[in-house]
Amino acid sequence: MEHAIWLPYCQMKTARPPEQVVRTEGVMLHLADGRQLIDGISSWWTACHGYNHPDVVAAICQQTQEMSHVMLGGLLHQGAVQLAERLAQMIPGQENKVFFSDSGSVAVEVALKIATQHWINQGIYGKNRFVCFQDSYHGDTAGAMSICDPVDSMHSHFKGFLLDQFPTTIPKTEQQLKAFKDFLLERRDQVAGVILEPLIQMAAGMRFHSIASLKGIANLCRELGFILILDEVATGFGRTGSMFAFEQANLQPDIVCVGKGLTGGSVGLAATIATQSVYQPFHTDSSDHALMHGPTYMGNPIACAAANASLDLFEQEPRLEQVQMLEMWLSGCLEPLKAHPRVVDVRCKGAVGVVQLEDDVPLQSAIEFFVDRGCWLRPLRDVVYVAPSFTMERPQIETLCAAIREYVDTR
Repeated sequence: MEHAIWLPYCQMKTARPPEQVVRTEGVMLHLADGRQLIDGISSWWTACHGYNHPDVVAAICQQTQEMSHVMLGGLLHQGAVQLAERLAQMIPGQENKVFFSDSGSVAVEVALKIATQHWINQGIYGKNRFVCFQDSYHGDTAGAMSICDPVDSMHSHFKGFLLDQFPTTIPKTEQQLKAFKDFLLERRDQVAGVILEPLIQMAAGMRFHSIASLKGIANLCRELGFILILDEVATGFGRTGSMFAFEQANLQPDIVCVGKGLTGGSVGLAATIATQSVYQPFHTDSSDHALMHGPTYMGNPIACAAANASLDLFEQEPRLEQVQMLEMWLSGCLEPLKAHPRVVDVRCKGAVGVVQLEDDVPLQSAIEFFVDRGCWLRPLRDVVYVAPSFTMERPQIETLCAAIREYVDTR
């Protein structure tokens, strides 16, 4: 049956018919035909508490009775104030500022604008490009696309349309770090900032890099005076084992982008968090120094209620301990595949388990294979991965991993 809906990331003419979900519960997807699937990727890594957590649902329901939406242009509501204060305190530094948006991609766009205008407001012109990294992915809007991998990303069609940036490889050795410093110095008058997904480049194929690499990049940004933007849209809120990935490197970013797990997988909401030093050039008597950006639904009261409830759950329930258990279970289930002749690598960190194969995975047939085994998994390029809700229990993890092992054996 042909639908009016245009689905994401697929060729509509040849794609297999999508599964119709009628209900979600815990870590399960209930389909229209009565089947149930274990959701191994938590709706693109958002449903960190599982679906329909009663506390989040209750917060949303209560908020809909009081106020569904109000613009933040000249108005304010307590839910946004409370959430901003909580997020500001989660990032190192005093008097951090939080700008809300409705998606991670837009949070990145806002970060790019903030970093660029930070210099303009000080009378420094020409610093309007960004250093980004191979295998990076930061979103599907134009500015965000420009800082994704320029050659091997899904946005390579748009070369010539997008802004030119400065892509390079993530330095892994002391020699590479020295070369990276030279790379920055050569472009110092043009670069507004450096943007990186800390520890895991998620959508590009779950590519990991070390804490040492993250520290090295951050230290050079601090030494040379570059704004460091960390895109924690996918890695934030426990996914890598700490509340934010950057915490594992004990560093202070200048701007942090968050989204996905912010509302526990219930409502679209994102935020861009800037330090006081980044914000200061905007805080003047000149209207020309204001940040001219304003998503219509930024700070939506329902979304803020969901986010505040989600943060409550991180405080009240043992989410990070659960992530540690998930890492142990995933490692135990998947590590044996390292010996498989078709497997290039197996890697696990936090609530992410990855099996990298020697060739790209045919997406449609792979999805069908996993659905037939009661699992919802959607491979990326050459990897089959698990990124579950933090509340998933061991039997469900074992079912997912058994399906992956069987898939690898049948390729």
